[in-house]
Amino acid sequence: ICSFFFLAHPSVSQAAMSAPYTPAAPPTFPPASTAPSQPPPTEAVAQAPLQSYYRTLPPAQQPFPNAVPPFSSTGPTQPQAPPPVSPQSFPQAPPVSQPPFSTAQIPPGPTQLYGGPLPSTQPSFPRPPLPTSQPSAFPAGPPPTSTPSQLPGVMQPQLPVSQPSPYHSGPPLTSTGFPPQVGAPPRPPLAGMQGPPMASQGPPMASQGPPMASQGPPMASQGPPLTSQGPPMAQANHILPTQPGMPPGPINASLSGPPPQPGMQGYPPQQNGEHQCCLFHDVIGLNMHSINLSKGNASPRYIRCTAYNIPCNSDMAKQSQVPLAAVIKPLAPLPLDETPPYLLDHGESGPIRCNRCKAYMCPYMQFIEGGRRFQCGFCSCVTEVPPHYFQHLDHTGKRVDCYDRPELSMGSYEFTATVDYCKNNKFPQPPAFIFLIDVSYNAVKNGMVGIVCQELKTLLDYLPRENPDVESNIRVGFVTYNKVLHFYNVKASLAQPQMMVVSDVADMFVPLLDGFLVSVSESRVVIESLLDQIPEMFADTRETETVFGPVIQAGLEALKAADCAGKLFVFHSSLSIAEAPGKLKNREDKKLVGTDKEKSLFQSQVSFYNTLAKECVAQGCCVDLFLFPNQYVDVATLGVVPTSTGGSIYKYTYFQERFLNDLRRDVQKQVGFDAVMRVRTSTGIRATDFFGSFYMSNTTDVELAGLDCDKTVTVEFRHDDKLSEETGALMQCAVLYTSCSGQRRLRIHNMAVNCCSQLADLYRNCETDTIINFFAKYAYRSVLSSPTKNVRDSLMNQCAQILACYRKNCASPSSAGQLILPECMKLLPVYLNCMLKSDVLQPGADVSLDDRAYLRQLVSTMDVAESHVFFYPRLLPLQKLDVESMTLPVAVRDSEERLSRGGVYLLENGLNIFLWVGVNAQQELLQNIFGTPAFSQIDPSMTSLPALDNPFSKRLREIIESVRAQRSRYMKLMVVKQEDKLELIFKHFLVEDKSNNGGASYVDFLCHMHKEIRQLLS
Repeated sequence: ICSFFFLAHPSVSQAAMSAPYTPAAPPTFPPASTAPSQPPPTEAVAQAPLQSYYRTLPPAQQPFPNAVPPFSSTGPTQPQAPPPVSPQSFPQAPPVSQPPFSTAQIPPGPTQLYGGPLPSTQPSFPRPPLPTSQPSAFPAGPPPTSTPSQLPGVMQPQLPVSQPSPYHSGPPLTSTGFPPQVGAPPRPPLAGMQGPPMASQGPPMASQGPPMASQGPPMASQGPPLTSQGPPMAQANHILPTQPGMPPGPINASLSGPPPQPGMQGYPPQQNGEHQCCLFHDVIGLNMHSINLSKGNASPRYIRCTAYNIPCNSDMAKQSQVPLAAVIKPLAPLPLDETPPYLLDHGESGPIRCNRCKAYMCPYMQFIEGGRRFQCGFCSCVTEVPPHYFQHLDHTGKRVDCYDRPELSMGSYEFTATVDYCKNNKFPQPPAFIFLIDVSYNAVKNGMVGIVCQELKTLLDYLPRENPDVESNIRVGFVTYNKVLHFYNVKASLAQPQMMVVSDVADMFVPLLDGFLVSVSESRVVIESLLDQIPEMFADTRETETVFGPVIQAGLEALKAADCAGKLFVFHSSLSIAEAPGKLKNREDKKLVGTDKEKSLFQSQVSFYNTLAKECVAQGCCVDLFLFPNQYVDVATLGVVPTSTGGSIYKYTYFQERFLNDLRRDVQKQVGFDAVMRVRTSTGIRATDFFGSFYMSNTTDVELAGLDCDKTVTVEFRHDDKLSEETGALMQCAVLYTSCSGQRRLRIHNMAVNCCSQLADLYRNCETDTIINFFAKYAYRSVLSSPTKNVRDSLMNQCAQILACYRKNCASPSSAGQLILPECMKLLPVYLNCMLKSDVLQPGADVSLDDRAYLRQLVSTMDVAESHVFFYPRLLPLQKLDVESMTLPVAVRDSEERLSRGGVYLLENGLNIFLWVGVNAQQELLQNIFGTPAFSQIDPSMTSLPALDNPFSKRLREIIESVRAQRSRYMKLMVVKQEDKLELIFKHFLVEDKSNNGGASYVDFLCHMHKEIRQLLS
């Protein structure tokens, strides 16, 4: 069952084990696929020494800035024991003109404004009005996906670094999350990332919008009553995102607030909701501090809603058909100028919670009876305040330490969890990373084994850590496999690594405990010796069969034996046909596409992996799967465990450059383990459905073995009672997780939204981008149980009902031949058409079943910004690029008719970057970009632009790097020459045109939607 070997490298002697390690160049290898349409690229990465990726000192030698201790829950104001009730026992509120945990300098004048008067609260039992009922507490529209730094003209405040980010990975990182590289171009500010339809992505505004009147469908004489010739930004997309780093301080009543926003309480509604959105121009000149304050609402980086003014009752919601959902990204990364959520420690007693609904202390709790009790904003239950947490109230009914405590004034914060929140009532061990490498014939032949081993030697210096002054607590282990599994003992005391072979894959066990999971710093010499030997040991292998199920079982059993959570990094290359649990067969049958049996292609082939996923979640074992297939591998089945454990799937064909960058980011990124998420809501609504990569053993708790900074969980809400316009609706997302240092924590995000009794208010405060994100996840899950045609028809019908309800109940009387769309939803048809034409719902003949399953699982965890650019790619005309400006050229619509034969265009969709070169492009432009003036001399196989010494070349390379930095996956550059064979691939992303797979053009789809709406109205 188990064989035991000492590994002796033929060229490594005992004395050599202590020699300093010098990385060698990674091996070169042929592509993993021989697809004729794409010649194997000549990756520049393969030629450079590996050390060039990491040009900073390793953690042991790299100096770090001193860490700032976590925020203390005691705050500047020490709580006192509750005195007897008397009128004299309430001191006046101290001046709080300078919030204790913020040292940002606020310029004098109107920009100092926090956005309106303090909401007055009375210390009485009636439920208090929410912060959202105040004029500036919640803008009238949804926030944009673009970051504040992407907007030109906005002053960038230097926010206080009062607390370091709880996650660090090795040496100081650049904005991309990787070690800084010497000579790399600086990251330009992302100003002017304009495009369809937000400040950073989407269909452009102004003159490049959906077809109107003369361009569009023949609808009477007017066409869609769009006031501009292009899809204007949905009003919400103009709102700058709030930032969690600033507490709402006192408000100077003498200063005037920002302009009133439509649809908020206290202001007259705009007629019919057909107003022009000028909010962007009003907000753009304001200082960030006046917009930054959350008033108890989490930043849009953490929570995005489909509607920010929700119906008061279920009948109104059903009539409108607008989905009520939130896209939650609990560990979302923040720009360097934003402060991460404060970490609070309430001692052994733990966080303060409501006795009934168990909601955590937040700005929506109202303190009463002189501060001795608080009334829950979610269930209205009254709870005693513990003596150690007591504080007096000021004359407005607020605690005098309100702005000293993040949990009373901010939308997002963290608590350190007590032992009561830990499994088996004991604090967790630091997590472990286990690397499981396929060493079958295909994996060795395509070069995957060599490149993985070479990269890991350097990457192990950059494991996640919280305190940058100490080494990472994460232990590592190594397994290789084909038909059998090879475990490696890399204990520091060994002269050479030892290999143990487990051939009984039907009953998997870990043959060793001591020496399998080790500290990198202690066992570095043995680990490097192992990684040097693995490619040579299996260089001549002829074993083509592999297992997969036992591989996951092996990692799971190792984590169980170590009594810790962790992550498995599985590098796999072929269909698992060897005799073992979870054995698969080739079921690729394109004849099923378009039939009622098509749904079976997205389902797991065997139930074994569903059971295995449940066991992994129970242990906190997250799985990240890297696939290198040259034929069908059944991604739908292999992906069950990663998608159920909160892991990721990566799939490569020509993989070296993309894979190396993705692996570096995946190993280093912020991640929590053994996580449980629960969403609580105020009375009247409840969370009913969840979408994403997780497992649910009951109807309320979302369980994630791993939760990284890229993952989102989408939650749908439904009414279970009536809501009130006066009180609004509340939601609180609480995530319990283990940090990379082994500390148990609770991260809290709060959100308050208005409620409305008029449909016009609902339509005025929707966010199209989030609605499309929800529709995509709902549709992509529906293909598991319904034919794709039924899914597409259902989406079109719901969209038509949304727009027909607006036309019937909100729009001004007009000709029936006129298409009238809500201001916030003018882009809904174009985005919906893009989603309906996607490869998952309407595939072309050249799209493999594995690719469809991969994309389906990928979209399920996308945030709003990623899904937006995925369905409607950004297309930038580079011939209009101004090298003197940091802004980007205005994006053009994704249609072939918008391409000029004399231009050069950059298209990106979050997974790919294309550089399209027109056949008549100017010689000067080609010279600046490619170093040659002739179109015929451009090499279409290049994957990186030459570093030329001219301003245009430098600016273009900066743009490409900044675009890559915004995305969670590395995007490989492809140069597409007009009329070249690769142009067919490029045209697939021109989503407004008719597609080869039968998808309608935008104009045709708009006509179809207009017809559907008229039928519903009649």
